Amino acid sequence: MSTSSASASSLATNQLAVRAGARELVTGLTASFAPREFIAILGRNGSGKTLTLHTLAGLRAAAAGTVTLDGAPLATLPRRKIARRIGVLLQDLEESFTSTALESVLVGRHPHLAPWQWEGREDERIARAALSQMDLSDFAERRTDTLSGGEQRRVAIAGLLAQEPEIYLVDEPTNHLDPHHQLAVLALLRDLASRGASIIASLHDPTLAARFADRVLLLFGDGGWRLGPAEQILTGESLSELYSTPIVELAASGRRVFASA
Repeated sequence: MSTSSASASSLATNQLAVRAGARELVTGLTASFAPREFIAILGRNGSGKTLTLHTLAGLRAAAAGTVTLDGAPLATLPRRKIARRIGVLLQDLEESFTSTALESVLVGRHPHLAPWQWEGREDERIARAALSQMDLSDFAERRTDTLSGGEQRRVAIAGLLAQEPEIYLVDEPTNHLDPHHQLAVLALLRDLASRGASIIASLHDPTLAARFADRVLLLFGDGGWRLGPAEQILTGESLSELYSTPIVELAASGRRVFASA
């Protein structure tokens, strides 16, 4: 396992363990997630990518170790304070009620409102701008139950943008998206990182990770992990070990591409 030193000015973990029942998926993860950085998490299905993101967000308790935000244990902080700093995109979303796309995105503004406060003009401006970033300006009044899976996913990402967090924990952000929107969403996350955000995203495609991520966290599902710069961590050898199948690295248009052998 490789280790990066924890920083008091960011989200960090110290000897973090993540378990699912009797299985220990991640053991002793000590890492910091700095501003202006895009970190991709890769691993087989069931390796703990989603549970690790949920633990980093404080949505589930760590099996051992700690998650800290600005040096304070996440478990000690009020949820509203956390929600102003950390935004979470779940892998699959189920709407409990029907709303318009704009109303759905406005939910992202709630951490910034006082209890029982209604959204104002500035909140609506931010929400409409987020829809525009997702190429959904014309969808503001559309009911979410009339949207395709990809359109619903983009509405969910717009809600995350409207929240304006400093740290983005995104679980499979390219789910349900066509190739054009996959690249657009990852380019947007890359741009957010360049402007000071921390991006931590679980991905299935190592080629996309190589294209957009600064660092990569590999989860092997047996407690083992490996963290480091994308250009060093992403190799045919390491990915073959990770996915338990032969993976080769190719070059295409000046980019690194990974494919099953």
